[in-house]
Amino acid sequence: MKYEKSLLFFETPKISIAIFAGIFCLIICFFSSCKQKTNNYVIGISQCSDDEWRHKMNLEMQHEAVLHQGVVLNIKTVVDDTEKQIQDIRDFINKKVDLIIVSPNKAAPITPIVEEAFKAGIPVILVDRKILSDQYTAFIGADNYQIGKEVGNDVAKLLNQKGNIVEIQGLEGSTPATERHQGFLSIVSKYPQIKLVYEADGAWLKDVAENKMDEALNKNQYIDLVFAHNDRMAIGAYNAANRRNKINGIYFIGIDALPGNNGGIEQVLDHKLEATFIYPTGGDKIIQLALNILQQKPYEKNNLLYTAVVDKTNAKVLKLQSDEIIEQENKINFLSKKVDSYLLQYTTQRYLFLGAVSIVVLFVVLLIFLFRAFYSKNRLNKELEQRNLEINKQKNLSEQQRDQLIELSKQLEEATHAKLVFFTNISHEFRTPLTLISGPVSSLLADETMNVEQRRLLMLVQKNIGILLKLVDQIIDFRKYENGKLNLILDEYDLKSQFIEWNESFAEIAKKRHLQFNSGIIPENSFLMNVDLEKIERIYFNLLSNALKFTPEKGMIDVSLDKTSKNGTDYAIIKVSNSGKGISEEGIRHIFDRFYQVDSHLAGSGIGLALVKAMVELHQGEICVDSEQNGWTTFTVSIPFLQKGHPEKQKYPEKNQTTIANQMQDEDFHQKSEIFEEVRDKNKPEILIVDDNSDIRSYIKTILQNKYSIIEAIDGEDGLKKAVKFVPDIIISDVMMPKMDGVELCQKLKSEISTSHIPVILLTACSLDEQRIVGFRSGADDYIAKPFNSDVLEVRISNLIENRKLLKELFRTTFFSDSKEEPKEEVSDVEKTFLERLKKLIEEQLSDPDLNVENLGQQISLSRTQLYRKVKSLTNCSPNELLRIIRLKKAYHLLSTTGLTISEVTYRVGFTSPSYFTKCFKEYYNESPSDFLKRIR
Repeated sequence: MKYEKSLLFFETPKISIAIFAGIFCLIICFFSSCKQKTNNYVIGISQCSDDEWRHKMNLEMQHEAVLHQGVVLNIKTVVDDTEKQIQDIRDFINKKVDLIIVSPNKAAPITPIVEEAFKAGIPVILVDRKILSDQYTAFIGADNYQIGKEVGNDVAKLLNQKGNIVEIQGLEGSTPATERHQGFLSIVSKYPQIKLVYEADGAWLKDVAENKMDEALNKNQYIDLVFAHNDRMAIGAYNAANRRNKINGIYFIGIDALPGNNGGIEQVLDHKLEATFIYPTGGDKIIQLALNILQQKPYEKNNLLYTAVVDKTNAKVLKLQSDEIIEQENKINFLSKKVDSYLLQYTTQRYLFLGAVSIVVLFVVLLIFLFRAFYSKNRLNKELEQRNLEINKQKNLSEQQRDQLIELSKQLEEATHAKLVFFTNISHEFRTPLTLISGPVSSLLADETMNVEQRRLLMLVQKNIGILLKLVDQIIDFRKYENGKLNLILDEYDLKSQFIEWNESFAEIAKKRHLQFNSGIIPENSFLMNVDLEKIERIYFNLLSNALKFTPEKGMIDVSLDKTSKNGTDYAIIKVSNSGKGISEEGIRHIFDRFYQVDSHLAGSGIGLALVKAMVELHQGEICVDSEQNGWTTFTVSIPFLQKGHPEKQKYPEKNQTTIANQMQDEDFHQKSEIFEEVRDKNKPEILIVDDNSDIRSYIKTILQNKYSIIEAIDGEDGLKKAVKFVPDIIISDVMMPKMDGVELCQKLKSEISTSHIPVILLTACSLDEQRIVGFRSGADDYIAKPFNSDVLEVRISNLIENRKLLKELFRTTFFSDSKEEPKEEVSDVEKTFLERLKKLIEEQLSDPDLNVENLGQQISLSRTQLYRKVKSLTNCSPNELLRIIRLKKAYHLLSTTGLTISEVTYRVGFTSPSYFTKCFKEYYNESPSDFLKRIR
């Protein structure tokens, strides 16, 4: 089935090409039909009222927009509601319209939202009314101040410069009302006999103006003229006066001069208004200005529309013109609706046509798809038949391989069993020679005539015999457990007292290792248990040994004993925790597997924890481990107080039981014991011994201490530090060590300029050729497998020292020779590079009398001591001797090849006085410089 799916997937893209082509064609057609709608200009319009004047303006803007393709008007109107107008403008901002046209209801509240739109990058056109800042794009409208002045002049003329006037103003706070009032006052204030007897806010509304006129009539008996800021308010005032039969002798003047029924022009003809002033709407000019801004054409920021008076002399003519204009606008509206209807029909028909074409294309594509599918099905059926045959062959082959794997598994299991049997048998065989060794050693130790060194070596032998016997016992016990023959020897013991005793023994060992050991607070409960004490002791010993092995210096080990109950059964809980680098998740999964080691750099058999788990399970208990990376590792053991299925007491066989303290000592847990600095004999070659086993270090030291000065290091990191500090003549290092193994140590020593010349001998228990190759590749000079012969070790050390002496002489000869020939003997690149660099530095600064060891050390990144030991080990000369000889060689060359005087040569090669130069020259060449000159001349 997988093969069938892969073929279908392979064919599908080919078939789908036609489908995608058809869909692509449809998309192209759709976008071509919609192309005329791209690049539209969306203009948001916010009107502050719904009066006839703004209705006329909206019609003019719509008619003008029809003449320009792609202009969309979004008109929102409020009725003197400032908050609603602010919301409308913010909605335009959020929709990111291309331009906003605003007729502010009130200047102050609308100013912030207009500034916000302007700062957002949206052009803003103010119509009719301004705001209280200049942060807008353009203004278009009549000059209200000028209109006010025109009205004032007309009123003064009409009243013969005297009379009482009532002024009904527009909405308070709107700029047209304010400017018209100011313009009007600027004229009438020139005529002292014209008095403004009453003024009020008519809010641009007819009803409000009618009420205000009532108040004016109540307060003033004589009124000659009423000036209203628009025609609606003027008609309202007229109605109030007419209702009181006081229209005689009162002139009514308004502003707007709108055409049509109830418009200002008609009111003049009906003799209700004496005059009205044209307030131009300019809707067409507003759209033209907006397009100039959007198309980035030149435009004026302030665009003023001019006014004119309409009275009985010209009202009739203007009415005829306006009626004609209205009739033409109605015709335009009718034609516009017809055009929209035709466009809708055209668009519908176009979409129907495209839909039909799409259906045809999809039908053709479907036919192609069906044909290809039919063709592919036939071909796939043939290929599947062939594939099924191959699958059947593979199935048969897999079954054969499975049978082979089962057979191999059985053979492997038998081989593993045979290996375990072999290890068990050989472990039994080890007991006899170990017993034969242990007996004579014990007899020799009983001899009081032997010296201290002999006794120490015999005790070392006896201790390691105990370690071997313990390893043998572990292998035998583990084999017994696997065969079901490892039995418990039960008796009643107080685990608390035993736990305290074990901890007291272990605390001393932890103190030697500079570890903080905490045994915690043991509860007062009784811990009288039916257990195999020897096995419990071995469980605890193995867990402590692991904690000790994996805890770094100055780390912490915590142990605790507690009691808990589960399902009516009492359990003793033993916890062993240690700080350190922790165990990985992979390590935790395999920690109790036999022969598994968390850290291959540490010595061990790999069966300790597997045996611990076996002994815990024999006691019907459980063991688990928790660990954090670079944190704490905790082993938890739970042992039931009573063993089900076992007699409560059994007599323990007579046996020499070993306490945990003795086990700790036998197991060499003090192998990283503190090393005290010894007095170094500078007359002897120095050897650095690096090994984490103190017995190995002690043994090698015993062999070599008569001929060599010995320095000890407990691991690779300690060894590297002491090698850099002391620069010994030879380093002997174990391979498997914690923190840094011998191979890594050797690599770092050979890469450091201060230690690269030191010969390194690697000691290891692994004698495989592969391991030897790794050692030699790391730069080791020799490789000795354990167990080793002490005479062989001494001979190899002696040979390496002699070879270093020969190399010293070779380097010395090459260094002082003018020949460019390199030494034939194999020398590391690091050492050759070091000497070449040192020689170059000396030659470049030879004439400097202040050049000394400190200066050279700083330039070559070595301390004075390190430079001295490095140069001494390579050339058998101190750095000062080396510098003096090079100066004398250069002086010899100058005296031989130039005509310089002795004094000139003295200062040129860096000597401070001719007398000292003469002395040194004579000591080195056995003749004075003057005698040398006489001889060569």
